[in-house]
Amino acid sequence: MSAMTVLQRALQQARWRSGLDAALRCLPWSLVALALAWRLGGIAAASAVLVIAAAATAAFAFHRARTLDTRWLVRELDARRADMDDSTDLLFAPTANLTGLERLQLGRLQQRIESALPPDLRPRWSTRAHAIGTGAAAVAIAAILLWPARPGATFDDVLTSVGIAPAAPTQTQILQQRLQITPPGYTRQPARDDATLDAKAPQGTRLQWTLRFAPQPTSAELVFHDGRRLKLTREGDDWRGNDVLTRSALYRVVVQGTPPLQPATLHRLDAIPDRAPQLRVLEPDRSLSLMTQGQRSWSLAFEGSDDYGVASTATLHITLAQGSGENITFREQSMTIAGSGSATVKRFAHRLDLAALGLAAGDDLIVQLSVNDNRTPSAQSARSASLILRWPSDLGTETTGLEGMVKKVLPAYFRSQRQIIIDAEALLKEKRKLEADRYVKRSDEIGVDQRILRMRYGQFLGEEAEGEPKPPPTNDAGDTHGADETAAAPADEHGHAEAGGAGKFGEEGAVLEEYGHTHDHAEAATLLDPDTRKLLKSALDEMWQSEGHLRQGHPDLALPYAYRALRFIKQVQQATRIYLARVGPELPPIDESRRMSGDRAGLARRDDALVAADIADPTLAALWNSLDASQVPAAAIDFTALERWLREHEARLADPLAFVAAIEALRADPDCATCRADLRALLWPLLPRPAATVPRRNAGDAAGRRYLDALRQEVLK
Repeated sequence: MSAMTVLQRALQQARWRSGLDAALRCLPWSLVALALAWRLGGIAAASAVLVIAAAATAAFAFHRARTLDTRWLVRELDARRADMDDSTDLLFAPTANLTGLERLQLGRLQQRIESALPPDLRPRWSTRAHAIGTGAAAVAIAAILLWPARPGATFDDVLTSVGIAPAAPTQTQILQQRLQITPPGYTRQPARDDATLDAKAPQGTRLQWTLRFAPQPTSAELVFHDGRRLKLTREGDDWRGNDVLTRSALYRVVVQGTPPLQPATLHRLDAIPDRAPQLRVLEPDRSLSLMTQGQRSWSLAFEGSDDYGVASTATLHITLAQGSGENITFREQSMTIAGSGSATVKRFAHRLDLAALGLAAGDDLIVQLSVNDNRTPSAQSARSASLILRWPSDLGTETTGLEGMVKKVLPAYFRSQRQIIIDAEALLKEKRKLEADRYVKRSDEIGVDQRILRMRYGQFLGEEAEGEPKPPPTNDAGDTHGADETAAAPADEHGHAEAGGAGKFGEEGAVLEEYGHTHDHAEAATLLDPDTRKLLKSALDEMWQSEGHLRQGHPDLALPYAYRALRFIKQVQQATRIYLARVGPELPPIDESRRMSGDRAGLARRDDALVAADIADPTLAALWNSLDASQVPAAAIDFTALERWLREHEARLADPLAFVAAIEALRADPDCATCRADLRALLWPLLPRPAATVPRRNAGDAAGRRYLDALRQEVLK
């Protein structure tokens, strides 16, 4: 082994011994700092101190090891070995710069190192320093661990107890925070702990806050955006509070007895509402099915889904309608059906035996499925659309002609007015047994049925169903043909329309109207004959009054109107046939005599002033203008008017909490341009669409301007 290799190995061993000795000197005091941090700050503070102490010890040990360099090695060899002749530095000098005598001496030194044992240059252990340090650290650690604990004691309290007065804090900080979220059991969601104070959880979730402040306040509470306050109770060093998440809210933590909390963050709680279960009809594929020849059963299949879980069973409501006209009887029964599938999606299937139910020719079988979800304590329910199985009776003869079609007069759902009366009378008998809210709710449900029936009748008068193109499906055993089987004007037994009046002799239209079949009537919609239309209009008026009292919870006041509506309907049923007219538009004739005549009689005045459009929501427009950040100086914000407007129009807001947060941020800093822009961006989708403006007319060329000037002069004359 060469001399240089031996010396490098000896130097490396010396460095390892020096670094380890330095680390052992720091270890006891690191343990003292770790114990003190754990006692005052808990696990989090101890973990931080452990990382810092380890880094400091490693840095100190590395520094001590790096002090042992080549110069130290030369000094140590010259001091410990006399045979080196104080010439050890020749071993590390450049060979090219040596004289002949120095090279001879270098060869002797290399031979002596290679022939002798490897030198042991490791520094001695600092045994005395280690003993003193370990003993002092042990005493300090024992004192820290055995010091009696005091509730709420902090590091400042310890400093005060030893006579050191800490500086007064300028703000309160949250040292630890934890939000325990426990969703309702029926959601089957696990409880969790969040390190943040924001949460998004199902409605009805139980929340528990655990906070730790520095310095400790005298009291703490959670202040919500709607003014509600939740007091926090102190348990040792922690402050705890419990609440149930019933609606989305914004809140902040407020302390008393200490400087303000920093940062004063606004936290958000989002309550996820439990949606009602959804039902989808799988079989049959249509709401009205006609019974086929030889059919003995009817297969039904439904699919129920819910966000948290569907009940394992559902109720099938069966109604058998027998009879015709107003002589109809209803027989109702219910049965329970078991579902199959996952917890959130279940399939309910059943096959009805038609013979066992007593279905006969001319009868209607109406079924509905109702299913509940797993919400507690009150489950939500959903009911499917009505499915109708119809056994057609003899529909009679059906006459078609060149002008129209003749059919039976009355669809099946014209008979539902009697059922509304029956339901209202039954509700009056049960009034004493029902709670007030339940009584009003059932009365409102009957009023909804009355509204749907009124909208269906309105179709035969050419009316819209309150803004919708079609009325929604109902539970009634309704005829799906709708208004296509209604009439516009009375017809004779051959399907010919009665003449509206004697036409002029020789006119083509009058002759065709009296003796033929026209195909281009002036009316574009299906209309009843005047007498039938008048009766039906009277029935609609009575239904309107009946609906109003039912929706307000007064079925006793609605019954007289319902009976009068029924009498008008029975008068309509006296007709046996109605006529379906094929009509077209009738445009007013064009007056050819005024063409190119220059006659301007009846034209609008050119100098009429334009009327300014009214602002749909002046308060919102004023708020929008006041938030313009480009104004210098910035306009003052009327926060009272803004909050009042938000309360009145909360239903129009997609995210009301975002508005509250933006208002709070702007209130805290009225000069914040970014806050104004954020609130303005939230208000932008709510602004009404600007009214259409009249564009300025193009002045045109010289010839056009001369023409316009001539017109103005003519007006002035």
